[in-house]
Amino acid sequence: MSYKVILDSCGELTKEMRASGIFENVSLTIQIDNIQMTDDENLVQGELLKRIAESAECPKSSCPSPERYMESCRCEAERVYVVTLSSELSGSYNSAVLGKNLYEEEYGKKDIYVFNSRSASVGETLIAMKIQECEDAGMSFSEVIASVEQYIEEQHTYFVLENLDTLRKNGRLTGIKALVASALNIKPVMGSTPEGTIYQLGQARGIKKALLKMADCVMRDVKNPEEKILAIAHCNCGERALEMQRILAEKFSVKGSFIVDTSGISTVYANDGGIIVVV
Repeated sequence: MSYKVILDSCGELTKEMRASGIFENVSLTIQIDNIQMTDDENLVQGELLKRIAESAECPKSSCPSPERYMESCRCEAERVYVVTLSSELSGSYNSAVLGKNLYEEEYGKKDIYVFNSRSASVGETLIAMKIQECEDAGMSFSEVIASVEQYIEEQHTYFVLENLDTLRKNGRLTGIKALVASALNIKPVMGSTPEGTIYQLGQARGIKKALLKMADCVMRDVKNPEEKILAIAHCNCGERALEMQRILAEKFSVKGSFIVDTSGISTVYANDGGIIVVV
């Protein structure tokens, strides 16, 4: 294998990606009360959602250690690419950069590059797929980096939350605002800035109207959709994800699309019923 792609565990892998042998997840950890859970293939989403719902405390997460990233870089692949959560949302990017530096101190120079996704969830997935596309096209290491960084600049991330529990527990909403929003069935439509921070695009009463508003935002922002892959991650709401895929398909055609379940970290923040769209 001439190259390897490492994603922190917020980036979901499709079945095809897992089977390829090219991609690897490094796990974040989730702390709920006194229980620590590793965000890997053994994590049960239903159990995680139950613990979040029953806890009065805000779930906490920890990024992979620099040593963990260093060990993932220690492989036979000649070129290693790392894709992390937005550096504005997590310490994963900085940890990966430190891991790269540790590797080079311990084992010498190697072609290793760390991408700040400026996104999360399937935003990371699409970036990893873009790396594979560039490598398969025979690009050099520097050409892959330039092409993927340009792709990140053009990528857009959106999400709609079924409930505001995690935002409230993280102190992002006062109790009154959360109560009013819940009482009125108001659903926020959120997006990411070019720098990788989160902001509100709008809101709607009811999940169906919120999904339609999100679709309008996607339609407004997407350029050259026929060249893009549409990715949707859902938290325990597969039918809703399929409906979102159908709505967007009526608005524009894409090169391809796929749907995945949210990873543990994405589940913590999307919460039950959340939908994430990246294109």
